[in-house]
Amino acid sequence: MNNQMLCYFLLIILIFIASISQAMLKKASQRHYDHPLKEYLNPLVIFAYLLFFGTTLLSVIAYKVVPLSFGPILDATSYIYVTIFGVKLFGETINRRKIIGLILIVVGIAVYALFG
Repeated sequence: MNNQMLCYFLLIILIFIASISQAMLKKASQRHYDHPLKEYLNPLVIFAYLLFFGTTLLSVIAYKVVPLSFGPILDATSYIYVTIFGVKLFGETINRRKIIGLILIVVGIAVYALFG
């Protein structure tokens, strides 16, 4: 695998990890805390923000190789990950509009990857 493909793969993994971090923050927000400061200073929230910070730093490194025009296309995959986490972790439902939206995202990624 060449350096450019490795950076594309790294960026996709980082986007997935950032999506995990979003799910962690949502999970933490559903808990009741006896003090407002504990909402922000608990291990789950701190770890989630550390993940965000780490993925941001590593994304900067990946963007030295990955064209900036391709970044938002890869970043759109986060909608897919977040939807899956919402269904599996939070019992959210997927309606027809969400399915159509996700299909359009996947089609848009494919079109850009093939013709962009």
